[in-house]
Parts: sequence; C-alpha cells; structure tokens
Amino acid sequence: MRNKRIWQRMLGLDRAVIEAVDSDEEVDAVVVSVRPRKGAQRRCGRCGRRSPWYDRGEGRRRWRSLDLGTSRVLLEADAPRVNCAVHGPTVIEVPWARHGAGHTRAFDDTVAWLALHTSKTAVTRLMRIAWRTVGSILARVSADIDARVDRFEGLRRLAIDEISYKRHHRYLTVVIDHDTGRLVWASPGRDKATLDRFFEQLGPDRCAQITHVTADAANWIAAAVTQWCPNAVRCADPFHVVAWGTDALDEVRRQAWNDARGGRPQHVTDPRRVSRPRSGNQLKQARWALWKNPERLTERQHHQLAWIAGNNPKLWRAYRLKEGLRYVFAVKGDEGKAALDRWLAWASRSRLRAFIELAARIRRHRPAIDATLEHQLSNAIAESTNTKIRLLTRVAFGFHGPQPLIALAMLAHGSHQPTLPGRP
Repeated sequence: MRNKRIWQRMLGLDRAVIEAVDSDEEVDAVVVSVRPRKGAQRRCGRCGRRSPWYDRGEGRRRWRSLDLGTSRVLLEADAPRVNCAVHGPTVIEVPWARHGAGHTRAFDDTVAWLALHTSKTAVTRLMRIAWRTVGSILARVSADIDARVDRFEGLRRLAIDEISYKRHHRYLTVVIDHDTGRLVWASPGRDKATLDRFFEQLGPDRCAQITHVTADAANWIAAAVTQWCPNAVRCADPFHVVAWGTDALDEVRRQAWNDARGGRPQHVTDPRRVSRPRSGNQLKQARWALWKNPERLTERQHHQLAWIAGNNPKLWRAYRLKEGLRYVFAVKGDEGKAALDRWLAWASRSRLRAFIELAARIRRHRPAIDATLEHQLSNAIAESTNTKIRLLTRVAFGFHGPQPLIALAMLAHGSHQPTLPGRP
C-alpha cells in the first residue's frame, strides 16, 4: 500500500487507483495498471456527465506518461463505453488524460510548455515524440484552455488584421485586444464569413459592448463590423493610409523614369544594352530617398532629393504630397483633420492622376480616418502580433493544417499559457 501511494505521488494520479506496476520488455517501458476512483467512473469522455454502461469498447488501452528517469512510463486501463444522453456511445472519461488522446494530461502540458520555450529539436528528442505529434498536443491543450477560460471577457477595443501563413495565398484572420495586447482569436480565411464566425462566438451582447475597431481599409472587415458592432467606431490604420501615398508616389516615379529614358529601339531585345540618359539613372537611384522619412535620410539621399526638386517638378510635387499625408497623422486631432482637408484640395488639383485617385479613395474612407485622428488608435499592435506569428510559422513547419499553428499562436500570445505539471 505504501508503494502504491509513492507511485501515485510520482505519476500525479490523485483521482486514480493503482492496481499493479510491471515492466514490459517488448516496448521497453514501465506499465502501470490503473483505474478511476469510484466517483470518477462511468462518465462521458466528452461532457463528463454520469451515463449508463454501454459496452467494453476496444478493451484495455495505454497512455504515454512522463518518463521516470531514463524509463518510459505507460498507464494501462480498461476503456469501456457509456451511452451518453447527448453524445451517444462514448469512451469513458479518465482523470489522467484528455478525451481521444494517447498521452496523459501531464505529458501534454509538459510538451506544450516546452514547445513555447525551447527549440523543435529539444522538444522531440527530450520527449521522444515526432514533431507532428507536438502539433496535435498543442491543439488539444489550446482547446482545453478555451473550454475553461473565457478569452472574450472584457473586450472593448479590437484590432483586426490578416496574415499569410503558407504559400498559395493561405491566410489567417487574427483579432487582438487593444487593452491587453493579447491575441484573442484566430481562424483560417480572409473574408467576411471568417470574421462573422468570430462575432457569432462573441455573441450579440458582447458585440454591443465593442467601442473601437482598428483595421485596414478592407471592405470585408468594414462590412462585418458594421453588421455586428453597431456601437463601435471603426478606425483606419494610419500605416496603410500613408502606404497608399507611397504607392501613388512610386507610380509617379516610374512614369517619370519611363519618360526620362525614352523609347527603346525595336531591334534591341536585351534591355541591358539600351543606353539610358543620366536623368533616368538618377531617378532610378533616388527610389529609396523618395520612400524614406526625411529624418532618416543620408547626405547622399538629401542631394538626390535636391536634384529631383530642381529637375523634375512633378515628382517633387508627388513627394511633397506623400510627406503632407504623413504630416496629417503626425499632428492628429482637429489639427490633423484640418490638414487633411487642405491635403485633399491640394491632391485634387495636383494634375497627378495617381494622387487625384488617392484623394477620391481617402474621401470614401474619410469617417474611419477622422476617427483615427480623433481617437489616436492604430493597427500597430496587430502588425506586431503578426510579426510574432510569422516567426511561429517557421517553427510550425511540418504541422498538419493551420490548427496547430493557431494553437501555438494562442498559447504563445494569448491570455493563458500552459504550466508545467506540479509547479504553480
């Protein structure tokens, strides 16, 4: 009896009875025969409610437990089925493992913790499992935390964005809490139907409590927020709006470069043999000077901008328009709104097609941009989380599907992380 209590303590089997301990030479492991305590018997493995006995199922099963020193440990027990009123015939709940798992809870939690804090090689070699098995364990642990923890509690201000996680345009939609900086939800897809699933899980009452939503100017995000969050103020991300100005500037620069280099002779097939005028080379080399912020320019790039100001008025005007749009978000508030009014009038009469179209685009998104200037919110927190998830995609290479990656991201950047067994 004393030895059984020691084994219970070592294996963390508080709610189980140890029947025997043997050594299996074929699998090179210590096999511990266990059974649930009387109060934990005949419960549905999915919902935990007590249910009548159905059949013996597939007989005895084994679960991989944490190693004891250099020896592997397997728990062995009967796995009958009960007839649950909700889920039908289901394997019974066992207190040492999650439903449908081949590893104990302590083993799963340890693997999940190691996956967050150590390298891929360290996890697989220390725990003696395949990397794809780690992905399945992460999905189980994350689902278990989601069942116990309300990640949506207290949500008021949201940041919504998407990130590509694989080739062939595969995306994840992510939702971040502005107040805590935590990732609260992620799902494959990049459309309104994907975001609708998040708001359906959030529920109409909590949707009504959302006060601010930051995102880029994607129409599918705007449509979902308008439909589900009637009280939310939608804010456009300043980075994306300024990026529109940079794209318009680059369009003017390419046109100026094409005009400067002239037509290409028809009989020359290799573009490297075409001699370009010096002005065309100057414009090509000045691309980074036009893109960079003025405070970060080098001395050479200052000279390049001075050359453009003296030799290409259209491109210089486009550069000043881009910087004028940056100034709008630098001053913010009412002063930023007034600066945006002046900028729109300037861009509309600039005689630059790219900026005329940009002015029309900004007018279409003017309410969201004004909200950004007033509330001084941006989607930078979502971009920061996307950068961290992008690093996790390298770690998650080899997982089956996006769910293990989402589980890894939720455990790493969500509000709750797995803990090591036996440690607070």
